Amino acid sequence: MALSVDIKKNLGDFDLNIKFRADQEVLALLGASGCGKSMTLKCIAGIETPDCGVIKLDDHVLFDSERKINLPPQKRKVGYLFQNYALFPNMTVVENIAFVVQGTKQEKRKVVTEKVKMFCLEGLEHLYPLQLSGGQQQRVAFARILASETKLLMLDEPFSALDSYLKWQVEQELTSLLENYNRATLFVSHNRDEVYRICDRIAVMSNGNIDTIRTKHDLFESPETLAGTILTGCKNISTAKKINDHIVFAEEWGLQLQVDRPVPDNVQYVGFRAHFFSFTKHEKNEFEAEIVKVVEDTFSFIVMIRPKGLDVTPLRWELEKAQWQSLDKTKLFLSIPEDKIILMKK
Repeated sequence: MALSVDIKKNLGDFDLNIKFRADQEVLALLGASGCGKSMTLKCIAGIETPDCGVIKLDDHVLFDSERKINLPPQKRKVGYLFQNYALFPNMTVVENIAFVVQGTKQEKRKVVTEKVKMFCLEGLEHLYPLQLSGGQQQRVAFARILASETKLLMLDEPFSALDSYLKWQVEQELTSLLENYNRATLFVSHNRDEVYRICDRIAVMSNGNIDTIRTKHDLFESPETLAGTILTGCKNISTAKKINDHIVFAEEWGLQLQVDRPVPDNVQYVGFRAHFFSFTKHEKNEFEAEIVKVVEDTFSFIVMIRPKGLDVTPLRWELEKAQWQSLDKTKLFLSIPEDKIILMKK
């Protein structure tokens, strides 16, 4: 099952301008709050209408502004899991699932029984949503989506209402489900870690546009854009100026850095992840560090540093507690490995 989306919609503050294709995979829409992720899903589901464009699911046209095609949600075969699961509060578990099933009473009963077993809902069949935990509600919502014979699954921040312990349990259940789904899935989130664990490819969204679409490994290794670098969790970002083909000046850190690859002429930013600093002496990009602030986190220390004697923006350095406590902090030399530097064009 392949989804093809090419749409535009004015959202007031900015224009949604989205073009992508999703095949038999889990594709993440990763972006900050308000960038248009949920609106994209709503347009695909038929809840919102684009100003123009085309949406196709295989050869099935869901929306085409020129041909005046705009199928209602119930005819799109799209399963959309909202952040609050959208279960009917006055219906039991089995009634919620049966609501979307087509066919005779016997056929409906068979499908409901299969989905109850598939999602380990035995014993909960006659309970109402308010009597269920967050994880149980989510399993019912998934069961209802799959019972409708959906050809596309869309998940909008599915863990946002769960506490951290339950979130991990439900994520494992979701991962197992998606491994056997074998159809296109869109996963909306602003959490880089859950996106990395669950998805195959990642579409980085910013102000209504898709910045880039990459495999998760490529994106985290070399984000290339400012939005991608920020969303993949890089905490150290500076404006940059090219010095020569292999040297860039990080203006906000006051550091001239050698890079292991050609520096593009249009480089605008340079980034470096907080846990990649090296202690090896006499390496390239070495500097004496001045400690500005030390913050103790749960299992690590976050140390804000800057090149000694320079009144510049501090860099963030993260390391394990035992490693920090064993360091001689009287004269601290660090280096930034050439191959760990992120170059950004925009």
